[in-house]
Amino acid sequence: MARKPLGMPTGVEVIGNSIRIRFMWNGTRKCETLPYPATQKGIKTASGLRDQVVQAIKLGIMDEAKYAEFFPGSAIAESVSSQIPLFGEHAQLWLDSREIVLGTRKNYKSILNQYWMPHLAVARLDQITPTLLRRIISSIEWTSPGVKRNAMFKLSTILDSAVKDGLIKKNPMAPLEKPRVSKKLIDPFTRDEAERIIQHLYATLGKYSRIYAALYEFLFFTGLRPGEAFALRWDEVDEEARRIHVCRIVIDRGIEERVKTKHERDVLLNDRALNALAEAKRIARLKRVASVSEFAVSPFVFPPSKGGLWIKEPSVTIKHFHAALDALSIRRRRQYDTRHTYATMCLMAGMNPAFIAGQLGHSVQMLLSTYAKWLNSASDWSELEKLQTRFKTGTELVQEAEEGA
Repeated sequence: MARKPLGMPTGVEVIGNSIRIRFMWNGTRKCETLPYPATQKGIKTASGLRDQVVQAIKLGIMDEAKYAEFFPGSAIAESVSSQIPLFGEHAQLWLDSREIVLGTRKNYKSILNQYWMPHLAVARLDQITPTLLRRIISSIEWTSPGVKRNAMFKLSTILDSAVKDGLIKKNPMAPLEKPRVSKKLIDPFTRDEAERIIQHLYATLGKYSRIYAALYEFLFFTGLRPGEAFALRWDEVDEEARRIHVCRIVIDRGIEERVKTKHERDVLLNDRALNALAEAKRIARLKRVASVSEFAVSPFVFPPSKGGLWIKEPSVTIKHFHAALDALSIRRRRQYDTRHTYATMCLMAGMNPAFIAGQLGHSVQMLLSTYAKWLNSASDWSELEKLQTRFKTGTELVQEAEEGA
């Protein structure tokens, strides 16, 4: 029995129990069967879709990817899908194409292999949805909010690159909220603690090991990152001008010809830093005369005491540091906190924040936000005094009222 004509819209026809639309694209007539029922509502929906398709063609924005979006079950859509790489392939290509330092590369690979590859390696990029990511994230036992945030950030960066490459339309990580992470608390040593630590190291470390006492005196009174001090060479020291040039750092046992912020800097030297350099020079001279090993002569200012051109592992110095803290009954803190100690000592002494930021290789904004507590503490009581001179006491107000009466 023939179907009763329904006054069909342009380019829409009913074939059996299905609806098909027709249109011209690139000089070719296209016919696509739609998954709508052959009802008035289905016909109206099909007509609306055809209008969108025709409009996209008129605007010149119809391409294979757009076609696949309109008709996900079409042959063109299957062809487009076959061109979209798997997440694992794209992540490896992205990582290989990036000019990043070895430490950053290792960090990305570790995060990818631990958290994302087990779930996404063989997933096509366009099949990764926010819902899928939510399920994966919920299934992982995160060790801390910081680890979770870092992993999500790295995945989002790779998916952003897929959007820029035109492989997917949107980053599926974008709608997902990343956990907030509290800023790490700054925990510097006091000036007295720093002095006691330095004195103890000089008193207890013998002969070539005294290089570590000189190192910590230098760290406490220059604010260098430990890795920057490990990589400091004598040809970057200008004792006459009382300055050093910081341009490299030790990472993963190797020398990287860059610093953390990617900006080289000159650091001015105070008397304590110059004293540390003098001690390092004295120890280098002893080694050279004694010819203690093939590494007796090192271009680095603070070479390890038992051989090697430079200190490759923080553990080499930390054991002496912790031993001093324990002996002095000073609470253990990170070796890196020598840097925070220098910053806070400078602020408490009333030095110009712009100068301190330059010494540390920070922006002034970073310095102020990181060390605001110590910036304020030096003047807190004087600020409070202003309140006392600005307002009269209750007794004074009563007396004035009585005198006026």
